[in-house]
Amino acid sequence: MKILIVSDTHGHSSNLERVLETDGPFDHLIHLGDVEGQEDYIEVIAGCPVHMVAGNNDFFSDLPREEEFWIGEYHILITHGHYYGVSVGTDRLKEEALLRKIDIVMYGHTHRPDLEIEENLTVLNPGSLSYPRQLGRKPSFLIMEIDRQGKAHYTIHYL
Repeated sequence: MKILIVSDTHGHSSNLERVLETDGPFDHLIHLGDVEGQEDYIEVIAGCPVHMVAGNNDFFSDLPREEEFWIGEYHILITHGHYYGVSVGTDRLKEEALLRKIDIVMYGHTHRPDLEIEENLTVLNPGSLSYPRQLGRKPSFLIMEIDRQGKAHYTIHYL
């Protein structure tokens, strides 16, 4: 199973379109917020089931603040992250995920890719496809693949 994880497209879908075309097809698309009015368009172009949450710039969106769901044997929590103060660290987000017995928590907001794999929890951020803030400022996304044994593998990609 192949899952595309993106965040912070901020109403600009050209890089997302490119990733869908060059790296797809995908079994799921997860968008971690700041879609800025593109939610319907993203669902149309994805070609697969979509999980999407509202970010701090999705002012008039009906998207949920966060969502819990299962993919395979993994209990997943997605959020934009701003309600958990991720700009200054992921401690609050990790605490919440552990309280809810989450296996993988995904967030955006910082525009910087991050991947922390701990014994009981994986925390990941795909960065931003539109306005990257990490060193080198390359648009980024993450691909999660679940192998035949049900184990998840993660790769951060740059455009």
